[in-house]
This record gives sequence, structure tokens and C-alpha cells, in this order.
Amino acid sequence: MRRPVQPWSPRVHEVLRHLEEVGFPYAPRFLGIDDDGREVLTYLAGDSGAAAWARVVTDEGLTGMARLLREYHEAVRGFRPVATMQGDEVMCHGDFGPWNLVWHGNRPVGILDWDYARPARPVFDVAYALEYVVPFRDDETCLRWHAYVAPPDRRRRLETFAAAYGIGSDGLVDEVFAQQQETLDLAQRLADEGRQPQLAWREDGTLDATAARIRWAREHRHLME
Repeated sequence: MRRPVQPWSPRVHEVLRHLEEVGFPYAPRFLGIDDDGREVLTYLAGDSGAAAWARVVTDEGLTGMARLLREYHEAVRGFRPVATMQGDEVMCHGDFGPWNLVWHGNRPVGILDWDYARPARPVFDVAYALEYVVPFRDDETCLRWHAYVAPPDRRRRLETFAAAYGIGSDGLVDEVFAQQQETLDLAQRLADEGRQPQLAWREDGTLDATAARIRWAREHRHLME
């Protein structure tokens, strides 16, 4: 694969080099920069994007995703590329949703799109994933867009993911709420600065819809815990 180099690309390349050095098999390998200034990455074959939503509906996909996230966090546990990283932080993926995984059937076998990798507590990635796989969405959205055939048992799914990752579920609902608000606040700040695609998201109503989803989740926390 060849992609344009972005301002954050050197950080991503450093993460990918580390993962190759420690033998983590689920990330693309960084092969260098081509003559046109594009980054060159190995291709991970499988399904991703919109096809991933149906995979994570299953318990196999849900637990596989959680175990893959834990394995990634273990792989970067000692990775310290940023002097300002705190002692309990790791280099989080930052966008660990089903669509950014490569799937073979209901088994996740790769992680894509590392552009949001950044130092944070591991629970940030956990909370980010939980928002989408519990999911913190209303029943209509789950049935129409997320491939559920019936409203999900959100509490059971949260506990299942947490157990497969290797942590307890206490406090995770609040971690999701905090992650949601942090992500929305960042998008709002970038829109204020005229940055894209965040400005377009404000103009087309995406940010308002995100705020409405956050309100729904807070009003229905009893479904998650």
C-alpha cells in the first residue's frame, strides 16, 4: 500500500517499527518512502470497513477484538518514544473500532489506520472500542446500521469485552462517557480552527448528531451497567 505522508506519519512509522521489532504480527510493516514521497506499507488481506460491523456482533468477534487490543497494549507496554508520556500510559491506537480491524470470518487478524496513535492510558482504547461494540447507541441504530437482528444486551456485551481484555467492568461506563466527550470536544476545537474534516462535520450536522448520541447514552446508562 502507498499513502501520502502526513505530519503525524513519522510517529506512526515509529510505532510500526517497534511492533515489527517485538514480533507483533497484526500490524502492517513500514517499508519506507517511495520516489513520490508516499509511505509504503504491507497490505493486510481480509475484510474491514463496513463489513466489520456484523463480525463484532458475534461473541467470537467481540472477544477476539478485546484480546487483540490487550495483545497490542502488551506489545507497546515498554515503548517510550515521547518524553512526556506518563508512567501508566502506552501508545494507544486511538481509533480502535471494528472498521479499523482486518477480519477473517469472525476473527480479527490485523489493525489498520494508525493515524490517531497517541500516548494515553490503555483504558482510552478500551472505552473507545466499547462505545461501538456494546454499543452506546439506541436500538434503531443497532438494528439499522450495526447489523444486530435484535436489540443487544449491552451490559452483557460490556462485561464480555472487559473479561476478554482482562479487566473488571466497574467504572467502564464512565470511562466511555469521558472518552466520548473528549473526542467531541477535540472535533469542536478543530472545527473552530477551520480544520477539515471537522469543519465539514459541523456544517453537515455530524457533530450535533454526535452530541445527541452522547446525551442518549448518558440518559440510558442503566442499559450498560
